[in-house]
Amino acid sequence: MNKPIMARATAVWLVDNTTLTFRQIAEFCGMHELEVQGIADGDVGGGVKGFDPVGNNQLDPIEIERGQADPLYKLKLKFNAAAVGEDKRRGPRYTPLSKRQDRPNAILWLVKFHPELSDGAIGKLVGTTKPTIQSIRERTHWNIQSMTPIDPVALGLCKQSELDAAVQAAARKKAAEGTVMSDDERRKLVSTEQSLGMAAEEPKMPSGLTGLEVFGDEEKDDSPAADFSDADSFFNLPGGQDDDEDEEDNRR
Repeated sequence: MNKPIMARATAVWLVDNTTLTFRQIAEFCGMHELEVQGIADGDVGGGVKGFDPVGNNQLDPIEIERGQADPLYKLKLKFNAAAVGEDKRRGPRYTPLSKRQDRPNAILWLVKFHPELSDGAIGKLVGTTKPTIQSIRERTHWNIQSMTPIDPVALGLCKQSELDAAVQAAARKKAAEGTVMSDDERRKLVSTEQSLGMAAEEPKMPSGLTGLEVFGDEEKDDSPAADFSDADSFFNLPGGQDDDEDEEDNRR
């Protein structure tokens, strides 16, 4: 940890009990210098009780003395062995209350379009539990009939970079296991940008329709088309039709 706990309350205490500059307090507490100035003016942190960093074993008194003597001195946070590795510890992803109702739709999208993702990977992406993922995967969820698959990135439940990283990790795992993947599975295992750049395959004819593609390609008449550029030839009727008209005139 590179800043004290309860940083704003610590800044309030340092403003009230020391002569450190606003810049020194801001750098030590991980805040902006103007925010510390607002605390001193009473515009920021109203009602916040000061938190003593010396009494709570976060700052040595000698550091305050050095900082007050030298305005350019940077305060050093006291080493706390209990805080080692605290930054790497991550709890479950928090999902805002307004988006929790869309989380099953995001899980359904991931299960449908990225079945190679494990339950643990899906849980990290959208912040859910394995029993929920399993029920949606097996279509035993109580609300499965009214669910609609929606991209979790579009819902704001995860970032596109996080989704691409999870998909690529699944691809590397598949490659390490030596599993043979189909073209559709391989296309799903790449990121969105990579899949858009891949050449599309030619559509294949279903086996049940094989042989029907020749329909419509029946015998074509290869005889040359008649030339009607001459008006007389255009209105010239066949000889057999003239004879029929003459016979009708003779009968009358």
